[in-house]
Amino acid sequence: MTPTPRRVLVVGNGMAGARLAEEVRLRDPEATRFAVTVVGEEPHAAYNRVLLSTVVAGGITPRDTRLKPDGWWAARHVDVVTGARVTAVDPAARVATLTDADGTERTIAWDELVLATGSTAFVPPTEGLYAGTPGPDASLAEGVVAFRTVDDSSRIVEAAESASTAVVLGGGLLGLEAARGLLARGVEVTIVHPQDFPMDRQLDVDGGAVLTRVVRGIGARLVLGQLVTARHPARDGEPAHVVLSDGSAVAADLVVVAAGVRPRTDLAVAMGLDVDRAVVVDDRLATSVPHVHAIGECSQHRGEVPGLVQPGWDQARVLADVLTGADADATYEGTSVLTRLKAHDIDLASMGTVDVDVHDPGHEVLAFTDPVRGRYAKLVLRQDRLVGAILLGVGDAAGALTQLYDTGAAVPRDRLALMLGRAVTRSTAPDTVNLAEMPGSAVICRCNTVTKSAIVGAFRAGADSVAAVAEATRATTGCGSCKGAVDGLCSWLRSAEPGSAPAEPAQSTPDQSTPDQSSPAPVPAPAALTEGAA
Repeated sequence: MTPTPRRVLVVGNGMAGARLAEEVRLRDPEATRFAVTVVGEEPHAAYNRVLLSTVVAGGITPRDTRLKPDGWWAARHVDVVTGARVTAVDPAARVATLTDADGTERTIAWDELVLATGSTAFVPPTEGLYAGTPGPDASLAEGVVAFRTVDDSSRIVEAAESASTAVVLGGGLLGLEAARGLLARGVEVTIVHPQDFPMDRQLDVDGGAVLTRVVRGIGARLVLGQLVTARHPARDGEPAHVVLSDGSAVAADLVVVAAGVRPRTDLAVAMGLDVDRAVVVDDRLATSVPHVHAIGECSQHRGEVPGLVQPGWDQARVLADVLTGADADATYEGTSVLTRLKAHDIDLASMGTVDVDVHDPGHEVLAFTDPVRGRYAKLVLRQDRLVGAILLGVGDAAGALTQLYDTGAAVPRDRLALMLGRAVTRSTAPDTVNLAEMPGSAVICRCNTVTKSAIVGAFRAGADSVAAVAEATRATTGCGSCKGAVDGLCSWLRSAEPGSAPAEPAQSTPDQSTPDQSSPAPVPAPAALTEGAA
């Protein structure tokens, strides 16, 4: 008698929830052991939020952000329910209530429940931003858009067709990306940020000062150290505008809110889970209630709440091992986060520990500042390992430095060459990077989390060019900065053994591998070997 598959219900059809469903199915491809249902409130299948700023800029369409083509989930026996909300959960009975967009209710039973509810955009209760009384479910006023979803991107694009001026609330990652996209559409943009420099969470003071010059240099007005205290629509011949904390007014046909996010914990609170800033989970992504788990931006692991894509995908991989038993000892130890600003004319990456003084006795700090040309680099080393970096306008060095940060490898002895991105050459044998020894799990395209293994697999299947790899894996289709890395990897695969791709290291689980010591001799790594951060 065939055993009944265990029912896994994933609440949230965002990037983390979709990745978990995919990872479970990788471990149970015939769906004989696990029945997976994913429920999402948005009327779309899962899409890549990293690409939303590219939609605003006009580089791609909303449809191009889909994580998978039409029919992909159904073909793999994953039941995806869109436009529905889980409104109640009974952990004791293991039953959830789903409410469709038309108000119809139904129940679904589960054996394992995974909260992947993500975050919602934070919109401050500022006068004029809401159509009515401010609140989590209140509608925003006409001409105000919170930049969070693919539908938000479409609203911004539509509004930009008639708007001549826009104010972006927030000078963080999303705010700058939204501003750059609107500039590309010919809209006059003012960014209002309450701190002394943009992206203050990822940069130090000097880096922030250089970025300020760069942002202003591309045509945006940047107002720092102030808040928007009110927003007034056009009336009585007066144009639409916002009022700043100093009392001045700024024209604003469109207001884009990118003032941060808040984890979605309402369902977790109603279930009685342990909730702090987000849903508290342990190293196996378990919550305080048996058989209930949480991943992504709604989770809090070791006091940290992830704000980027990579941690959620890493958590999905671990939880899939836990749920399926593929790795009985699987634990999530955290993710080394790299932030990359994906905006035309601004090349910025920030990783690890960066707020360290150059004279700190416990670190070696290298810094280069060229504000006139919009360049700034800061490397933070500890025991000959790169533990943090800010890289603005120095794209040639970013790839090699990101690889050193990701792998924890010892940095080259020539520090100046390291900063210039010239440490990896044929003449410096100790500093060459052996692509064969790079683990299969090494992420080449961070926008889409495409690993070396995925690219090698696509190459073996016939994708022997950057364009073909992009078609097969979506690598290079995000910010595009990993094109050099993909090209270099394809070149290595072609040259290592003419006529066939070199053998990949043995794998124990998907995208997990060990070095193959019998692989070809070291070749220089391409300068942008691991660019393309989410």
